[in-house]
Amino acid sequence: MAPMLQNWFPNLQSFWQSLLHPSDLKPNVLAGLTVGIIALPLSMALAIAIDVPPQHGLYTAMIGGVVIALFGGSKINISGPTAAFVVVLLPIVYQYGLGGLLLSGLMAGILLIIMGLTNMGRLIEVVPYPVTVGFTSGIAVVIATLQIKDLLGLPLPTLTGHFIENAGTILQSLPQFHWQEALIGLLTLVTFILWSKQKSYIPPHLIALLVGTLTALALPYFLPAFQVETIGSRFHYLMDGVSGQGIPPFLPELSLPWNQPGADGKPLHLSFELIHDLLGPAITIALLGSIESLLCAVVADGMTGTKHQPNKELIGQGIGNIVVPFFGGIPATAAIARTAASIRSGASSPLASVVHALFVLGAIVFFAPVLSHIPMAALAALLIMVAWNMSEAKHFIRILKIAPRADVAVLLTCFSITVLFDMVMAVSIGMGLAALLFISRSIQLTEVKKWEHQSEHPHLKNLPKEVLVYDINGPLFFGSAQKALHSMATVNPDTKVLILDMSDVSMLDMSAIMVLETIYSRLQAQKIAIIINQCNERLILKLQKAGIHKQTGRVDFSKNLEEAIEIAKNSMLNPKLE
Repeated sequence: MAPMLQNWFPNLQSFWQSLLHPSDLKPNVLAGLTVGIIALPLSMALAIAIDVPPQHGLYTAMIGGVVIALFGGSKINISGPTAAFVVVLLPIVYQYGLGGLLLSGLMAGILLIIMGLTNMGRLIEVVPYPVTVGFTSGIAVVIATLQIKDLLGLPLPTLTGHFIENAGTILQSLPQFHWQEALIGLLTLVTFILWSKQKSYIPPHLIALLVGTLTALALPYFLPAFQVETIGSRFHYLMDGVSGQGIPPFLPELSLPWNQPGADGKPLHLSFELIHDLLGPAITIALLGSIESLLCAVVADGMTGTKHQPNKELIGQGIGNIVVPFFGGIPATAAIARTAASIRSGASSPLASVVHALFVLGAIVFFAPVLSHIPMAALAALLIMVAWNMSEAKHFIRILKIAPRADVAVLLTCFSITVLFDMVMAVSIGMGLAALLFISRSIQLTEVKKWEHQSEHPHLKNLPKEVLVYDINGPLFFGSAQKALHSMATVNPDTKVLILDMSDVSMLDMSAIMVLETIYSRLQAQKIAIIINQCNERLILKLQKAGIHKQTGRVDFSKNLEEAIEIAKNSMLNPKLE
């Protein structure tokens, strides 16, 4: 059993090795504590950003941080709630409540495991860079916009509309901003920016949050009217007959996701219709989660010189997202910023992620009352900085300046759809654009050159005038095959033999076979013989199955151009085709 576990889940072995070796134990524990300090406020803020109580974000970091780290394919990834999911999860909460959110996360986990088992990890890694930057930049704009309400203390209900509608509502409400909230929010923001410029092992998230929280606690002693909204004043809980404010100081209980409340506050009931309605969002969560997780793993590999296993990472993410909803956790994925902070702090194994999760657990049990004093404006400022960091503004501008027009168009399309509409549409169109971009550029790789009598080609100087050579370079598939057919549309009336040089053709799909059959039929009608030169044996078998096989005086196959010309001279030019 142990070898099987080691093969399927290599991170388990790495985890135990770190526990048994003091040289690995200390740096990973310190890295875990460091990233735990970062993850604690972010997990709460990201849960609040999707309009669910903050403890659900903490449960995600706590449970997902352990499960995904132990069963994933990257030793160093730190997983938990991430900002990328905000624009996807918020509409689910509005329409289906917490229960619908947890169920969609569970379904996404199943899809992630299927993606890993079907070896889709490598495919996800090749999503074009303009697509990912367009997504993340668009998400960042939406997140930052949604945080202005709490940052400035605007008297607004939860923003449920699209971007333009939300932006208009915020602009109309700006004159009604609450100066106390704005002071704490902007102070937290400035502190974060200034501390980020310092070379310090203490994360700016902690310093900024401490400054904002302590200021909010101290100012009422000097200004009795000073008051800001906090986690404790906004959120309340009732568990096992015990009620309180803020975050419940208890561990999450095991419960079925579909028994959690829906949008109407009543428990959901599992049904085929509900699963059907949540399938689209679940697919989006799975796609976005896989892209972010594998991108994070690639970044981690670049920082450490390690090599992750993409398919096993997808399986680990799937297992984590299946387990997390049963403990009230929202969808999780690998977080690039937290992973980078962990690596810089000395992380080298999954132990760092496990320690980070245990830190979050300890904070829930021992410091829940303290966490309730954190101002909402301070958390909003923290999320605005997260949005800025994930926006990749420099890369966005650089693509606009130097990228080909097609890449710029893809970038702006993905960005605009994410901001103006929703992520489900953006993911669908973005992946479609990625596919079209790949097809378009693959077509450009396939070239067809025509060589005629008295050609400058070294092997074709003595080419008879009745012989025409087409040199095909590149794969022949449904896109490039049409290009090849178009190139061969006109043949000199004096041509009696056509040589197709396929020495550089690496693949042949059904569309290409159909095109070659069309060429073959047309040449036969014109009584023009055809010689297929230096074609791969595997491709020759495909052509023969399609009916293109050797016929004396009409169709032949050759091993090189010299042989093809000899065949043309000896058996096709003389005698004449009847």
